[in-house]
Amino acid sequence: MAAADTTASGGGVTAAPLRLVRDVVRISIAGFSGFFKKDCMDLARRVSLLAHLLEEIRDSKKIRVNSEVGSSSFSGSFFADLTLALQAAKRLVFAANNFDSAKFSSDGATKKILFQFQCVTWKLEKALSNFPYDEFDISEEVQEQIELVRAQLRRATERYGGPLNSGVLYRALSQPLDKEIDPFQQSNRLMGSLHVENIGNIDHEVKMKAECLAEGCGSVDHDSDDVQNQESERNSPTSSEVSVSKDSDSEKVNSPSCKNPEENKKPDSLVIPDDFRCPISLELMRDPVIVATGQTYERSYIQRWIDCGNTTCPKTQQKLQHLTLTTNYVLRSLISHWCVKNNVEQPTALMNGRIKKSDGSFRDVTGDIAAIEALVHRLSSRSIEERRAAVAEIRSLSKRSTDNRILLGEAGAIPILVNLLTSDDGQIQDNAVTSILNLSIFDDNKGLIMLANAIPSIVQVLRAGSMEAKENAAATLFCLSLADENKIIIGASGAIPALVDLLQNGSSRGKKDAATALFNLCIYQGNKGRAVRAGIITALLKMLTDSSNCMVDEALTILSVLASHQEAKLAIMNGSTIPVLVDLLRTGLPRNKENAAATLLSLCKRDNENLARLTRLGAAMPLSELAKTGTERAKRKATSLLEQLRKSQQL
Repeated sequence: MAAADTTASGGGVTAAPLRLVRDVVRISIAGFSGFFKKDCMDLARRVSLLAHLLEEIRDSKKIRVNSEVGSSSFSGSFFADLTLALQAAKRLVFAANNFDSAKFSSDGATKKILFQFQCVTWKLEKALSNFPYDEFDISEEVQEQIELVRAQLRRATERYGGPLNSGVLYRALSQPLDKEIDPFQQSNRLMGSLHVENIGNIDHEVKMKAECLAEGCGSVDHDSDDVQNQESERNSPTSSEVSVSKDSDSEKVNSPSCKNPEENKKPDSLVIPDDFRCPISLELMRDPVIVATGQTYERSYIQRWIDCGNTTCPKTQQKLQHLTLTTNYVLRSLISHWCVKNNVEQPTALMNGRIKKSDGSFRDVTGDIAAIEALVHRLSSRSIEERRAAVAEIRSLSKRSTDNRILLGEAGAIPILVNLLTSDDGQIQDNAVTSILNLSIFDDNKGLIMLANAIPSIVQVLRAGSMEAKENAAATLFCLSLADENKIIIGASGAIPALVDLLQNGSSRGKKDAATALFNLCIYQGNKGRAVRAGIITALLKMLTDSSNCMVDEALTILSVLASHQEAKLAIMNGSTIPVLVDLLRTGLPRNKENAAATLLSLCKRDNENLARLTRLGAAMPLSELAKTGTERAKRKATSLLEQLRKSQQL
């Protein structure tokens, strides 16, 4: 057979999978209020990432193969397996979205749907594991996304119940979803592992420092409609609260999953599973978090324990190596399913036209729902004046309260706002990006924003919007990047060069927004090289040496993250930075000294030339002082660096 251009042949084999990907996302969005809302949203978000792979295969014009794409046994098997898995995913989200929890209240009906989620995620992961890399010239960014999706699907399969017999899974996938399937003849491990594993290549020591950055350069302190988000709920011990600064108003928004203990009171006849109880309060957990020892607690109780000065795990009495609290999403989902099945009021979002308040009472929002749905409808008006007025009102509403953010997300405002990001009207664009920033404060809306494929449009605003729009676009990227998987997606989108440009040329507020977003993105190892290639080292060194610059703290914090990366290390050394860092050891603020020591340690590890330079610059004295009087982290870094100096002098 004659050689074929992958543009022609690739379009043929990718057409069906692409259509199925879009169908899965569309059906999931349509049913986001259903019983299996989170399961459908998670599956749709993962499936949506496959569109980038399929589109790259379809649109490639330079790859030629000896036979048509998909005709070889290897690639043909991949596309066939992927299509079958996506067909199963489409059937599943349709069935899950139409699941009537009142009609099918039995435990078996729920387990059957959950087992189908396990089957589909397993099949998708297996299909992707057979991807024929040798036959396609796939970009590095898309390859990273494929590996990300595979890792997510693999963990999701385990969380739904661990590995099952492949024959059972294949039979389940081939069965209509209304047929009786008894997967528990093979396994009864629906609970699975409740500990959420981390994505590879995330710098976890750096994640622990994010709270420090948020206090310094990480807070977004805008004059209008911005977010001051101290840290991700996955990273920060104080993440149950997010401060929101809007215009002249300031409010404290409690996380919707952090509730009054009175809510946990249940009828005597209802037995709460032990795994769902907090070991401290013995009450049903609403916002379960994992501590360093792997134990899970209700966030408010373990936070109170830590705030009292305790540094041990209450259950095991082991010393906590760090105080990071990581949300246990799997357990939270299982508790949510259990609450629905047992008619226990859930702690989040909209239920039957009512939203639960922080004191445990309910507020009827039926009237608000109708008004907000009408407002969202006006976003699609043919009249530009009507659209301007509607998006301005949504910006105003989204800054006022969590309730409004919930209602706007439920009313479908997010996909329409994403479309308005590319509007030629500057006023509409400014208000749209700021509305998305405000909506992203509510955790569930983050998933909706990612699912609406907002990142490319946000990056475009970051490149070409007004200064206010650029600032808010950068703040939005920071907020979305708090999830590890989003760090990879945002990094691959071209956002980093645009953020570096804002860091160099933006307003004072824009530079702080860019610094915060870049720090968070560079926690992921793959983004460090992108940042270096975008010129971040030059920008940071200028910030360190410019006497009129007030962002020394931000520059040092980011530099300490990048210094462990070989490409960044070379760029830092070419900038003759060591003398500047040694001077900061003597004269800097406590946090400046800490980050200067951390950066120097990374630069000098196994590098006798740099260690000799430190000696000549007289670094031993300020390091000795820092080892005695610095912060805990500074003491560790200084002590380690002094030991390196001592060993180098003995050679």
